Amino acid sequence: MRELTQTEAIDLVGRYEAEQEIPERMRGDVRMLGSLLGQVLRESGSPGLFDDVERLRTATIQAYTDETPEAFARAAAIADSFTIERADEVARAFTVYFHLVNLAEEHQRVRVLRERDGRPDREHATDSLAAAFVRLAEEVGDDTALSRLQAMRFHPVFTAHPTEARRRAVSESIRRLATLLEQHDAALRNGADERRASRRMLEEVDTLWRTAPLRPEKPSPTDEVRAVMAVFDDTLFTAVPHVYRRVDDALQGPGAGGRAPVVRPFVRVGSWVGGDRDGNPFVTASVTRQAAEIAGDHVLLGLERTTNRIGRTLTLDAATTPPSADLVALWERLSAADADAALEIAKRSPDEPHRRILLLLGRRLAATRVRDDALGYRDPEDFLADLRVVQDSLVQAGAPRQAYGHLQQLLWQVETYGFHLTELEVRQHSAVHAKVLAELEAGGPRSEQADEVLDVFRSVAFLQERYGPRAAGRYIVSFTQSADDLANVHRLARHAADDGTPAPVLDVIPLFETFADLQAAPRILAEIVQDPDFAARLEATGRRLEVMLGYSDSSKDVGPVAANLALYEAQAAISAWAREERIELTLFHGRGGALGRGGGPANSAILAQPPHSVDGRFKLTEQGEVIFARYGDPAIAMRHIEQVAAAILLASSPSNEERNRAAAERYAGVAATMDQASRDRFFALVKAPGFAPWFARVTPMEELGQLALGSRPARRGLSVESLEDLRAIPWVFAWTQARINLAGWFGLGSALEAVGDEALLQAAYVEWPLFRTMIDNVAMSLAKADDRIARHYLELGDRDDLAGLVRDEMALTRSWVIRVTGGTELLGNKPVLQRAVKMRSPYVDALSLLQLRALRALRDAPEGAPADPEQQRLLLLSVSGVAAGLQNTG
Repeated sequence: MRELTQTEAIDLVGRYEAEQEIPERMRGDVRMLGSLLGQVLRESGSPGLFDDVERLRTATIQAYTDETPEAFARAAAIADSFTIERADEVARAFTVYFHLVNLAEEHQRVRVLRERDGRPDREHATDSLAAAFVRLAEEVGDDTALSRLQAMRFHPVFTAHPTEARRRAVSESIRRLATLLEQHDAALRNGADERRASRRMLEEVDTLWRTAPLRPEKPSPTDEVRAVMAVFDDTLFTAVPHVYRRVDDALQGPGAGGRAPVVRPFVRVGSWVGGDRDGNPFVTASVTRQAAEIAGDHVLLGLERTTNRIGRTLTLDAATTPPSADLVALWERLSAADADAALEIAKRSPDEPHRRILLLLGRRLAATRVRDDALGYRDPEDFLADLRVVQDSLVQAGAPRQAYGHLQQLLWQVETYGFHLTELEVRQHSAVHAKVLAELEAGGPRSEQADEVLDVFRSVAFLQERYGPRAAGRYIVSFTQSADDLANVHRLARHAADDGTPAPVLDVIPLFETFADLQAAPRILAEIVQDPDFAARLEATGRRLEVMLGYSDSSKDVGPVAANLALYEAQAAISAWAREERIELTLFHGRGGALGRGGGPANSAILAQPPHSVDGRFKLTEQGEVIFARYGDPAIAMRHIEQVAAAILLASSPSNEERNRAAAERYAGVAATMDQASRDRFFALVKAPGFAPWFARVTPMEELGQLALGSRPARRGLSVESLEDLRAIPWVFAWTQARINLAGWFGLGSALEAVGDEALLQAAYVEWPLFRTMIDNVAMSLAKADDRIARHYLELGDRDDLAGLVRDEMALTRSWVIRVTGGTELLGNKPVLQRAVKMRSPYVDALSLLQLRALRALRDAPEGAPADPEQQRLLLLSVSGVAAGLQNTG
């Protein structure tokens, strides 16, 4: 096939982009940012780089649109023709392009959210918490709906699982570009200097191009802590109280801000960053303390600045706003503790009693941050008590708008974040506990591992004393397989307290991960609540209990279909047990960002949960690229939190619970057929002789370990001869990079084929929320896969039987998903998602072709020969780019 002329290429690209139905303003952003990148490539790239990028871009678009083997072969030939140096540059160029396209798409989302904000006619009950409240109130009455709203909890837990392929420097450059894009919009609206805005964006795109895309070395756990802190500093610290305010405004109408809010803080943020030591030898007791101290410093500094800012604006004269007796008493107490500062503040604000108090409270927070025990607060409850004295005084003085304005948002921040910011959770493998406990009970000298395990408990006790009991205390036991696995944690805590240090208050949380463990969960829980230590803590918490469910390991164990069905059954069984035992259950969902690890839209997943499994409480892990995608921009973060909260409120509505209950009964036979057929198909693949080394050969699984994503190792220790010890993240990540996405869909086609009744399955898609969520997630996963590129990866393994099995199942699954959803192509009923995937696919193809080139070179090297570092670098560059293009890793 001949190469297109320049005119033909321009026409092809223009027609392709026009067919994507991109919103006009977003189209303008993509064109502008792409043009700036083109200028940078001409100015800063090597001679001819821009032309080579355009040749490959045009070829992949042509191959994507006409799907002929000749067009695909021509695109592959162009990728193979580059020198290794040029291939490196081209990979970097496409990666930067994806960062810019992702930015333009995010910017468009923010535009839409701002246009919709405050417009009830544009809201849907599953998007808006206020709309969800109205719908719930129609079913259960206003009083019951209000009590459920006020008792609701959304508990995201940030993890350091290594799935963020971007360097922090790259992320920061993108965030600066986002600010500049806002300024460019303002320049267009207000007639300001558009050229100045464009010049600054060009400078930042050039910086992004010149920034090394790969980390030189793996981040340490404390580096990971600081990366997550950026999300709090830039977004969450202020975004969360704004969500509360927006919901309260909607519910209270004109009276909002002039009377006590009806909304109570419902977000609690957890973190495993610096606490998750399961398989990560770099997370030590010392690291756990450092993680908590970093978070504590961030939140105390934020509270101090906010308190001082409000204090400076609270210039209410005593004549118009007289202080209450309690406020006067508080001033006297604070003045006695900090006499010099009180005298100076009184001189500057002689008749502004409320202002004076807040400025002194700011000083107490500063003292707390630097650990001045004489002046600082002991815990956040003392600070809250002081703030409430100020608030009550303002109300009594007839100033409710000052009482329930910015001051109320400060109160919400303290109630949400305390002095700890994130509730740090510890996670460790049950086998480690058993080994150390056996060693301790045998007597004799302690090993380094035993000392480290005991130091963790002492660190938790220290953090509870330093920041309050909410700062730490949840202890998750990975691979819980018996009640003893949970009881062992309390036994170890007693050993740790033998040296006279106080024992920590612990909430021990089982993590059920494998298919067998999920089935055994109710029996294990029934046993552990009889344990004296466990039972005592259960009573102390008002019979509250958390149980964690692992999505990714169960999916790797039995396949995604059987795992989803098993998780549903486990939740139903655990929830039924908890109701019988009068236990307030919170199910903790170990969901990953990728679809193969339980990812996908959280709100639809919540509404598909079994009856009584949510009950107003939802906790899940948020990791890697998902953290920054969902919480990196304030508008998107607020929207995400509100969407999830709305789903939490509606999940326990009588209509939603009845819908899920009835559907589970109606389609029980379908579920049983799908379960067996999908497992049989999955086992036919993963249990085939030689599957593990074949998997390592046809994907970049081994090479992913060289990508400095996170501090945590990719495997717990075994070789690629066994998948048993391979972590779920590289399992999913590797299939994603090979454009197969097998972990998200394999077995579903056979499951649907076994049912065979198209009309029945279409009815299930409408009536059965769990099934609909599963189908929609698989459609998204398959839309990001590519059979032509997958075939070339699979050919690397020289196993036609396994390659054929994968490709046949992919085609079968694709066919059935399209039929079940009633369309003619994948995501036909999800036009926004479909547009996002189609817009990126040809460009992802370009990076996949470069990755295939590098992977072939590495695979064809003589056995025992050292890997070519230039080919390794090209492969890792392409991995980073494909991750950016597909917008998910593992």
